[in-house]
Amino acid sequence: MSELTPLSAIGEFALIRRLQANITARQPGTVLGIGDDAAIIRPTAGTDTVMTTDLLVEGIHFDLSFCPLRHLGYKAVAVNVSDVAAMNSLPKQLVVALSAGPRFTVEAIEELYAGMRLACEAYNVDLVGGDTTASRGGLTLAITVLGEVPAGKAVRRSGGQPTDLLCVTGDLGGAFLGLQVLEREKQAYLADPETQPELANYEYVVQRQLRPEARLDIVHELRERGIRPTSMIDVSDGLASEVLHLCAASGTGARVFTEFIPMANPTLEAAAEFSLDPLTCALNGGEDYELLFTVPVADHEKIKNHPDITIIGHLTDKADGANLVTKAGQAVPLQAQGWTSF
Repeated sequence: MSELTPLSAIGEFALIRRLQANITARQPGTVLGIGDDAAIIRPTAGTDTVMTTDLLVEGIHFDLSFCPLRHLGYKAVAVNVSDVAAMNSLPKQLVVALSAGPRFTVEAIEELYAGMRLACEAYNVDLVGGDTTASRGGLTLAITVLGEVPAGKAVRRSGGQPTDLLCVTGDLGGAFLGLQVLEREKQAYLADPETQPELANYEYVVQRQLRPEARLDIVHELRERGIRPTSMIDVSDGLASEVLHLCAASGTGARVFTEFIPMANPTLEAAAEFSLDPLTCALNGGEDYELLFTVPVADHEKIKNHPDITIIGHLTDKADGANLVTKAGQAVPLQAQGWTSF
């Protein structure tokens, strides 16, 4: 194994040049990327710009004892792209700011950026700049993504109406179960460093935790089907929390039917192993980064046969409240118990 290079051995500007060498611009709106005091972006005529920022802090949002740096780089981009997708927008450019402590080498930062580049390729977005600095602690990442949407066509959380269908993409709860698996294997390793992690039977849920995908594919497909959601949000903090966010912003209530909440078989199997209620994992686990959105009832025929979209309920009048409806027909108030930042 070749000797690793301390960041202090090459300095900030040499590090930036090394990282820049492997970055390619794809977007026609990217006039100037990394290498100057600022990037230059040329917006497309007739579009609105969407912008989002996400901060990831070691020990709070990720644990490098089980999260490979390449996966972290990919996930850091994906979670920001997910926010852009939730506005019915497509990502165009991003900037990255990071601070890293003395234990990180040049090769480690290059591995992190390798994951970011893979995500940029997957989502057709350009990395155009950012900043790097030293830290007395661990690793902190701040990513800002710019997106574009046809003028006036962005989808907010506030457009839902009573009777609108409540839809979700993919399946839920897997990322939370993946975290439980990784945390268990970490504790086993700490108890006995000779222990090898047992992840072979948990590939799906671990992947959902370490390398989630932003659902840009759904944004494209909804446009192709002539569907513009009335409200939308990404599922980062758990389904219950996101439904309540849509209701609060739209001034509505909701009925969510437990029997329709999509969960994959590997998620159900892992939940059983950990003696966890899979429904609770789906409602409150978070980090699935699927899209939750509403459409008018008139769009039911356009959406009902989509293989990766599930209708899980509908919006109601605000006075009816947001309720979870069991298979037996009992309605119970929906409560959010997922991630909180403070």
